Amino acid sequence: MSRLSRDDWAVAALEAIAAGGVAAVSVEPMAARLGATKGSFYWHFKARRELVDAALRLWEQRSTLDVIHEIEATGAAPEARLRQLFSRAFDAHALTGVDVALSSHFDDPQVRDALERVTERRIGYVARLLRQSGLSPRIARRRAVFVYSAFLGNLQLMRSTPDLVRSNVGSLSGYADEVIATLLDEA
Repeated sequence: MSRLSRDDWAVAALEAIAAGGVAAVSVEPMAARLGATKGSFYWHFKARRELVDAALRLWEQRSTLDVIHEIEATGAAPEARLRQLFSRAFDAHALTGVDVALSSHFDDPQVRDALERVTERRIGYVARLLRQSGLSPRIARRRAVFVYSAFLGNLQLMRSTPDLVRSNVGSLSGYADEVIATLLDEA
């Protein structure tokens, strides 16, 4: 068996968070699931808190920074980048449950800091795309906050009532188009 890396532990912690919240990040059960010893954990981390930090940073990197980078790398027009972003954000197959699980732990300062960073980065990115699409900075920011709250609501609905969402949304492509048309409406 190969030696586990720090990232292997962080990925396992993210999976635990998605399945059972931050409290599910427990060294012994994770070590057993990974086929490792607690010593492997302590090789990479001094304490559970460091593992949770590593998992939160990995979540931030993968679900926010990497997504923004990939979308920006397309060089597409702002509306097309919005469509790519919303299609990814509302894709039921891409949802891991980490966002929903973390939002229920906002009272944990460690989680709150990560949520605030990610939320601001995501809203800022959407607002920038909306400004590039012709909206004023004030309207772009307000609509970015609106669409992000819709995203969070969609996550919760997808987790609690996925069939209801699928039956009312139809195609994700059409759904993304509707969201964009609503956001860019000057009325």
